[in-house]
Amino acid sequence: MSEVVKVVSLSELPPGGRKSLIVDETPALLLRIGDEYFCVEDVCTHDGQPLTNGPVADCQITCPRHGARFDLRTGKPTCMPATEPVRVFAVEVRGDEICVLIE
Repeated sequence: MSEVVKVVSLSELPPGGRKSLIVDETPALLLRIGDEYFCVEDVCTHDGQPLTNGPVADCQITCPRHGARFDLRTGKPTCMPATEPVRVFAVEVRGDEICVLIE
């Protein structure tokens, strides 16, 4: 059964916004792209660099250090040098709160 964790209110994350969190003892990054929300592990699997300030385009985040890219929906790497996925957390909006589901 999934644990639901309220992380921020809707007003705290405007379109294009991002917020660093700790989810299930894991550094995580919550992003809002339009009306969609994504939460991924905030650590590049290539070298451990935070993804926090990486550019986002086409539903992918790029590691600012070496350019590895990860799909925000699946966590899968889409560009070398990363070969392992980042962890992805399901996100739900409940009322005016953004929640992350922990499996």
